[in-house]
Amino acid sequence: MLTTHKISEDFYDDNFQLIAIHSGLEDFAMGYAVNLACGLQLSRRKNDLQFDQDLAFSVFDWDDELSDTFWTLMSNKCAVEETIPSVGLFQDRTSSRADYLIKERKEVDYFLKVDGVDGPTLVNKIKAINTIPKVVTAYPLETQTLKSKRNLIF
Repeated sequence: MLTTHKISEDFYDDNFQLIAIHSGLEDFAMGYAVNLACGLQLSRRKNDLQFDQDLAFSVFDWDDELSDTFWTLMSNKCAVEETIPSVGLFQDRTSSRADYLIKERKEVDYFLKVDGVDGPTLVNKIKAINTIPKVVTAYPLETQTLKSKRNLIF
């Protein structure tokens, strides 16, 4: 007899705010810039967010105990290298493709997930992120419309 286990909707908390960030900055530079602009203390996790052997997304987080807020900056894009076997005289080729944390939002480079923040604070942080020179834009994102929002719950 086969048993199926399902996670109840009540088991996880998906009550968080999400900021989408468009920028060409590298992940470490983005974390540093967000720290400076917003007055946060994000630091890189020891382990990346790993979904598969090849899929790893960088994650920076900070637990602000003073205001009871948890901040998480994560990249949306991951480069995956694939080896394409060749037939004949040529060697195997390596190709690179991009995979995404939130597949329906491929245009977004980073997500800033915020647990336990009020509306005015979120608006101020978005304005501060938009002042970063290499940030194209940052805006709040409605989490209820995302199909793969469970990738953000870890």
